[in-house]
Amino acid sequence: QQGRFRLDIRKSLLLGQLSTGSGYLGSPTLTLCSRLHRDIAANRRELARLRITHILNASHSRWRGGAEYYEGTAIHYQGIEAHDSPSFDMSPYFYPAADFIHQALSKSGGRILVHCAVGVSRSATLVLAYLMIHHHMTLVEAIKTVKDHRGIIPNRGFLHQLVTLDNSLRLKRRA
Repeated sequence: QQGRFRLDIRKSLLLGQLSTGSGYLGSPTLTLCSRLHRDIAANRRELARLRITHILNASHSRWRGGAEYYEGTAIHYQGIEAHDSPSFDMSPYFYPAADFIHQALSKSGGRILVHCAVGVSRSATLVLAYLMIHHHMTLVEAIKTVKDHRGIIPNRGFLHQLVTLDNSLRLKRRA
């Protein structure tokens, strides 16, 4: 049955329409940035115009800047040095990232930009985990929710980790 479940997830991802612009998930408070708009994270003027209060960078590295770039602004930054590789274990970041997103969206006027280098795998994986953890969605429901707004293609390793998270959350809900 788990093999069939993985096949359904891949089918859901492949059948979704790809989007070239940044998309919103239900409201303009959670933005999953596409490759075309990833430079917004480095544009303080645009961040201010969009009223972004939090940034979750899933491709953080020393040479790309980090929290120090946003010093002197009201932006809260969290960076994850994740690699878009099927062998990279993203799962230790699921709960901290989901909590950071939830915290941002719980504040009055909170708006978060979630981005990585391309905007379809690492950042999408963290947004899917957030929806599963804080909105009690199954993985398939989370994928459909995001796919309604933009294209995503988490790598197969991240999908496997999300399936494991989904199974774990299902067991917790039954207990």
